[in-house]
Amino acid sequence: MILAFVATMTTALALAASGPTADRVSQTIPTVYEAGHFYAVPETVGGQKLRLLVDTGGGGGSGMYWITAEAAKRLDLKTRSCKLGKSTTTVADLPAFRAGHELPPPFNSPCGKSLMVFSTPGQGMDGQLGAGYLPGRVWTFNYPDQRLSSQGASWQPSPSAHATKLGLASGFVRITIQVSGEPIQMLLDTGATAHPTPAGEKASNTPTVNGYGVTSYIDQSVFVRWHAKHPDWRVVLNGDSLYGPKIIEVPKVEVAGWSVGPVWFTVQSRIATYMSQFTDRPIKGALGGNVFRHFVMTVDYPHSTAYFQCVAGCEPATLQP
Repeated sequence: MILAFVATMTTALALAASGPTADRVSQTIPTVYEAGHFYAVPETVGGQKLRLLVDTGGGGGSGMYWITAEAAKRLDLKTRSCKLGKSTTTVADLPAFRAGHELPPPFNSPCGKSLMVFSTPGQGMDGQLGAGYLPGRVWTFNYPDQRLSSQGASWQPSPSAHATKLGLASGFVRITIQVSGEPIQMLLDTGATAHPTPAGEKASNTPTVNGYGVTSYIDQSVFVRWHAKHPDWRVVLNGDSLYGPKIIEVPKVEVAGWSVGPVWFTVQSRIATYMSQFTDRPIKGALGGNVFRHFVMTVDYPHSTAYFQCVAGCEPATLQP
């Protein structure tokens, strides 16, 4: 999740559908992978590309993803108003995409085959595939192979994958992790972003593109507790210039019955406070790509379950999910 786009969160009202996935067949999504982030890059029949951050903690709503007004103008999309409950939002019809370079269409959207258009500045991207769009489908984030897929009805999890139940509300996903035997509720957030300072980059070795990489977030209250109980855990006071400045290294994090580490967390209280109004239970942070990079991770929205298949740098946890 990128807080610059917090205004879009209030429209992320699409609830995850129960039952079968929206798609009958699987589809590999056209993407580029940069320092832990997936960007969908669909291409129109006229050769125009969009660059959309795939962000499970991002915005959109009512089955739709969103793009900036600038991107809509570049694609010559005609905008209109669509009524969503008691409010209206600006939408545009989907552009015509090249075969094999398209995205799955909106699922159960009251605005039809449309996308949302926001006046929010793009900051290096044209929009997001977020919590308003992703529910209703099964998505596989293959971090080691840098591939994103929407799974069809015949998809089955790998026998080696560990399943964990998710909390789901308004399209946002809550996942439970364990740190030193303590369960902590987190937002599952493929868009969690770091901008490490030179000191933070030196300590964490976080890969970056144009200075940006991935991280996980933790609330200040948890950081204080961790630091008091584990004074040997490394802390960099000026480690991040985006949401920090403090970052802390946790030796082991347990998720879905796997143990990974070390994991660096950016201390960020605003995310936990703000996002807890959208999740089914209060959260204390967000789990991001610096954890997911070890896995093939599948988020099954219709069944509120995630599957984690270990590829590298993980081992069975002492506490099973």
